[in-house]
Amino acid sequence: MNTTPFPRVDLTGLIEAISQTTADDGMNNVLSREQWGLLSSYLQPVNLPAGQVLFAQGTNDRTLYLVESGSLSVHSENENQRLRLAIVGAGSVVGEGAFFSHRPRSATVQASAPSKLWSLTALRFSELANRQPVVALQLAMAVGAVLAKRLANRRRRVAAT
Repeated sequence: MNTTPFPRVDLTGLIEAISQTTADDGMNNVLSREQWGLLSSYLQPVNLPAGQVLFAQGTNDRTLYLVESGSLSVHSENENQRLRLAIVGAGSVVGEGAFFSHRPRSATVQASAPSKLWSLTALRFSELANRQPVVALQLAMAVGAVLAKRLANRRRRVAAT
């Protein structure tokens, strides 16, 4: 009997991107192939053309996104200006700030190149935590490590989305 709520998807590209990233805020691959397989049924693919906004500053959404390919611009806006805070590439994540804090998005994230991401909603993460707690904990720790790296880097500190 299949106890996963959604069909499994192929995460080979995402796993390779995470394993090969050299970015300061890259995610560490802490999951085994089997654990990635378990996680795969909770993720949904997101394909963004260049220029498309993934999420806007101030929105109330806790979805976490793992970046397989492409490039995302993180920027903050006020009535007078738009300030680019960071560029996030393959092997990292966006949305981690709201995911952990339950607060509105602190920045807008937009594809600066065609990008492939994998989304994990708060509801699906809760389901993962109930059904596969070890996988959920390891993923949360890996994403938390990215957040900590960004907070430790003065230039990226404000780019925790």
